[in-house]
Amino acid sequence: MTVILTNPRERTRFLRFLVVGTIGAVVDFGTMNLLVNLFQFPLYLAGAISFIAAIMSNFIWNRYWTYPDSRSKPIRTQLLQFGVVNVAGLAIREPILLIFEPIFYKLFIRLPFQLPYFTPDFLSDNFTLALAVIIVLFWNFFVNRYWTYNDVK
Repeated sequence: MTVILTNPRERTRFLRFLVVGTIGAVVDFGTMNLLVNLFQFPLYLAGAISFIAAIMSNFIWNRYWTYPDSRSKPIRTQLLQFGVVNVAGLAIREPILLIFEPIFYKLFIRLPFQLPYFTPDFLSDNFTLALAVIIVLFWNFFVNRYWTYNDVK
């Protein structure tokens, strides 16, 4: 973490990674909400599908914008490594979705007011996904930086 704060190149990469992650989060949340609210998918399945859509978006953006100087490895190798890191991230994420969604639901069902669209289901799904995204973000950055993109100076 100190390297990110002291090295301007690493700080720029981390900030770009955060921008890419934000784009991925929009893809992730949008896909998840579409699948859950429009097509009635269970959260854990919608979360897995939305995560894969975000992975593909993030790989493309990271390969060509965050780490454009990472070209010593073939794209297939990097995609495979990126995929492995993110599947491990999915293994971290899925229990978070399963464990924390009921906890957030119990919290939001007890609110003294209810908003028309922001139902306890909607809020608990999105707060749970936000928690999972934040935790997995740090896993993904550090493992990808030092394994997938370790050819970058």
